[in-house]
Amino acid sequence: MIPRTIFEEEHNIFRDSVAKFIAAELTPYHDQWEEDGFVPKEAWIKMGEAGLLGCTMPEEYGGSGAGFIYAAIVTEELGKAGISGPSFWLHSEVIAGYIARYGTPEQKQQWLPGMASGHIRGCLGLTEPGAGSDLAAITTTAVRDGDEFVINGSKVFITHGHTADVCVLACKTDPTAGKKGVSQIIVPTDTPGFRRGKYLKKIGLKAQDTAELFFDNVRVPVTNLLGEENRGFYQMMADLGTERLLQAVRGLAASEAAIQWTIEYTKERKAFGKTVAAFQNTQFVIAELQAQTCAARALLDRCIQLMDRGELDSVDAARAKLVCVELQGKVMDACLQLHGGWGYIWEYPIARAFADGRISRLAGGTTEIMKQLIANELFDLRR
Repeated sequence: MIPRTIFEEEHNIFRDSVAKFIAAELTPYHDQWEEDGFVPKEAWIKMGEAGLLGCTMPEEYGGSGAGFIYAAIVTEELGKAGISGPSFWLHSEVIAGYIARYGTPEQKQQWLPGMASGHIRGCLGLTEPGAGSDLAAITTTAVRDGDEFVINGSKVFITHGHTADVCVLACKTDPTAGKKGVSQIIVPTDTPGFRRGKYLKKIGLKAQDTAELFFDNVRVPVTNLLGEENRGFYQMMADLGTERLLQAVRGLAASEAAIQWTIEYTKERKAFGKTVAAFQNTQFVIAELQAQTCAARALLDRCIQLMDRGELDSVDAARAKLVCVELQGKVMDACLQLHGGWGYIWEYPIARAFADGRISRLAGGTTEIMKQLIANELFDLRR
C-alpha cells in the first residue's frame, strides 16, 4: 500500500482516539438510531465533549481550531465504521462554517459555542421542491419590514430538519435579481411561523432525520442576516467546496472499508467446495477496485492538504467529489455482489453502505453538476 504522507504523529494519535470513541459511543447505538430515524441530542453532546465537533472552528468560539485535516479524520473514521447516517460533518464544518466565516462577532458568540458542544444542532436550508442543484432558482423570500425580515416559502430534503435548533436559510431578498438576489439568514427553529413537515423516509441514511421545512410569515431581526445582503449565492459557492470535499472523504473511506469487509467475507464464504476468495473473478474484481481507490486516495489526500491550507480551488473539490463518489457507487455494487444474497440483508454492513452511499452522487451537487463545473473551467464557460 502506498503510504499516506499528509499526517503527522499528532494526527495518528487523534485518529486512534476518534476510532475508540466511535466504537464505544456510536456503533453500539446506531441500530436503534436507524429504527428511531434520528440521533438523540445526548450523542451530539458526547461528540462535542470529545472535541469532535468544530475541528476548524476558532478556539475563542468553542472549537478546537485544529484545521481541516482533523475534520477529515473524523469524517473518515465515521465512514469506515459505517456510521453514515448522522451528518456530524455537515453540522460542524459546513453549517457552523458559514457562521464562522460570514457571521458578525455577536452571531458567532450566540451560535458557535453551542454548535461546538453539541447543545445546538444546525441544518442548512437550501433545496426546494422546484429548485435542487440550481440555487439561483429558489423562491423562498425574505422581505424587509422595518428592522425585521418576513420569510415565506418551503424547503425539502433538509438534513437534521426535524432536530435542528437553528437553520442557515437561503432565500431571495431581491426576487427580481436571480442569483444576485440571494441572501443567507439565520433562523432559530423555535421562531413563530416555522414548521417542520413529515419525516421523509429514505432508502438509506436511516439514522438521519430528513425533513420538509415551511416558513409562514416567519419574522427574524435584520441582524440575523449572515454576511452581505444579496451576496448569499456567492458565499455558498465559496463554501460548497468544503461540503463536496467531505462527501468525497466520506465516500472513499466507506469504499475502502467495503473492500476490506468483502475480502474478509469471501475468505470465509464457500461455494462449490472452495472459498469465494479462491475464484479468480473475486480476486480480479477486488484487485481492480483496490487499485482504483489507491489512485483516488492520492487525489483526495492532496485536496485535503490544500483545503487545510486554504488553497483548494472549488473546481478541484468538484473533481475530487466526482471521482470519489462515482467510484463509491462502483465499489458498493461490486462488493455487494460478492456477498451474494447476504449482501442484500440489512444486518450486513455492505447492505447499509450500499444504500447509504447512493446519496453521495446527489448531495452537495449532483454528479452532472460536478461535470458541468469542471467543463466550465476547461472550456472557459464560467460567467
